[in-house]
Amino acid sequence: MTQLAPHIEAFLRDYLPRQRGASQHTCDSYASGFKLLFKFASKRLKRRPSELGLEQIDAPLVTAFLEYLETERRNQAATRNVRLAAIRAFFRFLEHRVPAALEQIRRVCAIPFKKTDSRLVPYLTREEVQVLLDAPDPTTREGLRDRAMLHIAFAAGLRVSELVGLRLDDVVLQPDASILVRGKGRRERSLPLWKETATVLRAWLAVRGDMPVPELFVNAKGQQITRWGFAYILRKAVKTASKTRPELLDKQISPHVLRHSVAMLALKATQDIRKVALWLGHSSTQTTEAYTRVDPAEKLEAINTLAPPKIHPGRFRPPDKLLAMLKGQSLWGAQSHNPPNLSGSKQAHAP
Repeated sequence: MTQLAPHIEAFLRDYLPRQRGASQHTCDSYASGFKLLFKFASKRLKRRPSELGLEQIDAPLVTAFLEYLETERRNQAATRNVRLAAIRAFFRFLEHRVPAALEQIRRVCAIPFKKTDSRLVPYLTREEVQVLLDAPDPTTREGLRDRAMLHIAFAAGLRVSELVGLRLDDVVLQPDASILVRGKGRRERSLPLWKETATVLRAWLAVRGDMPVPELFVNAKGQQITRWGFAYILRKAVKTASKTRPELLDKQISPHVLRHSVAMLALKATQDIRKVALWLGHSSTQTTEAYTRVDPAEKLEAINTLAPPKIHPGRFRPPDKLLAMLKGQSLWGAQSHNPPNLSGSKQAHAP
C-alpha cells in the first residue's frame, strides 16, 4: 500500500508554494481541507491518519466526504467545491509520482463541482461606511491602528490578505499618497489614496514605532495582524457603529463587504466596470460584472432608452348576467341532471 503522508507533505510544502507559487492563504486553505478529509477517512476506515494509504482515498470515499460536509457540517456548495478543488489538485499532482494509481486518480478528478447560487453581492451605503470608519477611538494607539486599517481596506478595496500583508515600504506618502498592493495571483497594482486616508495612515505611523516585522499593521505583541485579527477589529467597529445605525446589526458585515462597498461606489461614479476591475485587481471584467447586477442605474438607463409597450385604452365591463347564467347552466348540466336554482325560490321535490 502506498503511504499517503509523504505525498501530501511534498504537495503542501514544496509543490504549492515553490513550484506553483501559491500564497500562504491558499496553502493553509488546502491544509485545512485535507485535515477534514483525513479525519473523516480515519473514522470510517478505523485507521490513524498517518497510516492511511493512497488506495483508500478513492472516488466513493471522496464523494462520501463531500456529502458529509454538506449534511453534517452544514457547509454550502461553494465551500464543498473549494474542498473538492484541493483534492483534485492533489490527485493531479500524483499523476507523475504514482502512475500505477492513474485510474483511481482519474476517477477522483472526474467528481464534478456542484452548481452554486449566484446571489447579489452585499454592500454598505456611503453613510453606513462612514459611521463604521468613525467607530474606532482615535485617542488610543489601538484605535488609531483600527481606524487606519478600516480606511485603507475601504479606500483601496483590499482583500483581507492584501490588507494584513501590506508592508511599510509599500506605502508612499510624498508627493502623492499611494500604496503598492501585492494581489491575488502574484499581480501587483499601485493605488492612490484619498487625503483623508493618508491622514489617518500618518497618525498610525506616528505611534507605530519600531517593530521586528516589516508589515504595516501589527498587534499588541508587535507581530503581524492576522486575517482573523482584522475580522475581530471589524466586528468591534460594527458593534460601536450600531449604536448610531442599528440596522448594521441585521447585516452580515465581513472584511470583503468593505471591498464590495467601494466597488459599488466606484461603479456608480464611473459607470465603467473596466476601471472598477483595475481598482480591485480583477484579472477579468467577467468577475466585476457581478456588481452590475446589483446596481440598478445601468438597467434604468437601458429601460429609459426603450419605447415601452402601449396600453390599449378601455374600461372593464362585467360579463352579461344572462350569458353568464347560460354558461354556468351548460357546465352544471354536463355534471348533473338537476339544474341549479337560479331564481332563489324554494322548489318542490317530487315524492
